Amino acid sequence: MELESRLFKDILRVEDNVPFFKAYLAGKWIDTGEYLDVATPIDGSLVARVSKTPWELVDSALESIYVEGRWSVRNTPGWRRLEILGRLAELLEEHRRDMVNALILNSGKTRKQAEGEVNASIERVKASVFDARKIFGEYMPGDWDSTTIETEAVVRREPYGVVLAIIPFNYPLFDTVSKIAYSFVSGNAVVVKPPSADPLPVLLLARLLEEAGFPRDGLAVAMVPGRESGRLVADRRISVVSFTGSSETGRRILGSAGIKQFIMELGGGDPAIVLPDADLEDAAEKISTGIYSYAGQRCDAIRLILVSADAYHELAGRIVERLSRVRVGDPRREDVDMGPLIDEAAVDTMMEAVEDAVKKGGRILYGGRRLGGNYVEPTLIGFEDNKRIKDVKLYQEEVFAPVALITSYRSLDEAVELANGRRYGLDAAVFGHDIEDIRRLVRLLEFGAIYINDMPRHGIGYYPYGGRKDSGIGREGIGYSVEYVTAYKTIIYNYRGKGVWSYI
Repeated sequence: MELESRLFKDILRVEDNVPFFKAYLAGKWIDTGEYLDVATPIDGSLVARVSKTPWELVDSALESIYVEGRWSVRNTPGWRRLEILGRLAELLEEHRRDMVNALILNSGKTRKQAEGEVNASIERVKASVFDARKIFGEYMPGDWDSTTIETEAVVRREPYGVVLAIIPFNYPLFDTVSKIAYSFVSGNAVVVKPPSADPLPVLLLARLLEEAGFPRDGLAVAMVPGRESGRLVADRRISVVSFTGSSETGRRILGSAGIKQFIMELGGGDPAIVLPDADLEDAAEKISTGIYSYAGQRCDAIRLILVSADAYHELAGRIVERLSRVRVGDPRREDVDMGPLIDEAAVDTMMEAVEDAVKKGGRILYGGRRLGGNYVEPTLIGFEDNKRIKDVKLYQEEVFAPVALITSYRSLDEAVELANGRRYGLDAAVFGHDIEDIRRLVRLLEFGAIYINDMPRHGIGYYPYGGRKDSGIGREGIGYSVEYVTAYKTIIYNYRGKGVWSYI
C-alpha cells in the first residue's frame, strides 16, 4: 500500500514494499515490534502489518488517558472542540486520495463506495455543531413542592470521561469518525478498538486527528484482536462502550463489561414489505440495491422480501433481472458494481446458508455461486409459500452477504408476523401508497426505523438509527448519541431563611 501524503510518513516504515504501521497510544506513535498481518479481501495478499499492542501498553495508555487525557479533553472549551473537528473535515478532504485508496484496498470497496464513505465522514464531522446544540440542561424552580420551597436547581449534562469505540469492518472510517465526533464534542476522551480486518483507515484517521489538534493524551488506538479485547471492555476506567457489530459479540460485551453506559448498533438484515398497490419497478430497483450494495455487508441490507401473493412472480422476476446486471469483480476497476466479501469465512457462511435454504424448500432464483476467492454472486432465494421460511438460517440469523429471501403473504397481519418474527429489529422498508395500510404497518412493526418507498440507508445519521430486540441499545445519530455519552448532574441551591423569596 502506497501513501501519497507526507503527513503519514512518520507513522510507518516500509520493508520489502510492505508498510509497518505504528500504534497510537495517548499521543505516542509506537512500533511495538509485534505485528498483525493485514490482507486485502481483493486477492488475499498482504498489504500491511500493524503494531499489535500488548495489554501492558494498553493499560499504561488507558491510565494516562484516565488520569490526564480525559481532563485535557474536558478542559478544551466547546468552541475549540468544534474548531478541531472542523479542521479534521478539511484534512479529510485534503488527504481524500489516501483515505479512498485505503478503503478500496483494505475494505474491498468500489471507488464509488469508498468516495461515499469519505464524503459521509466529512459531512458527519461538519454536523457536530448539531450534536453540540443538544448538550444542554435546564433550570428547575423549587416552589412546586412543599419540601423544596426556597431552593432551586440546575440540571446539566457533562461527559462521562472515557468512551471505548469498537469499530466494525464494514465502515471503518465513517463509524470511527461518527463515534469520535459525538464523544469528543461532548467532552470525552476516546479509546478506539479498530477492526482487525481493515484497521488502516482508522490509523490514518488518528494521524489526521493529531494534526487537527485533538488533545494528544485524550486518544488511543488499541490494536488488539477482538478475541483479546474483553479485558479492555471490562476495565473500570472505561465509562461508555460504543459498539457496532454482531448481536453475538454485543451479548458477550454486555456479559463482561460491568456497569457502564452502552450504545450498541447490532445485527440487522432488514425486511421489505411490498403492498399490493406498490410501484413494482421502483420497489425492485431499490430492493435490489439494498441486497448487493457493498456486497450485502451492511446492517441495513435487505434480507427478507415480503410481497402480496398476486405480485410475487412479477416482483421476483424484476429483482432477478436487476441482480443479473450486477458486475462482480476487483473493486479497483471502474466498471465493477460489487466487490468481494471481507474474507473467505464470510463466503463459507453465505454458501452454508444458501444450501440450508434450498434443503428446506427454497429455490435459487438467481445467484448462489462462489466466483473464486472472496467473490460471490448476489443471490435471491424464493419461497412462494412461506410456511417453512421460519426454519431457514437466513431468516433466523444475520448472514452478512448479498443474499435475500423472497416470499409471499396473503394478509397484512401475516406480513407483520413474518417481519416481526425475526429476532432483529433494526429497520424495515415498506413500498406502497395506501396510507391506511402504511400507517397500520408503522404502528405494528417492531423496528427502530421504517423507510417508506425507499431502501434502508443510515447515511450520516441525520435521522437517528438503532434497533429493538437483538438489534441494539440506544441510538446512533446526530444530536441523539450525545445523550448516551453525557451524564445528568443536578445541582441544588438552598436559600432557606435568606429572604430571597417571599411566598404568600
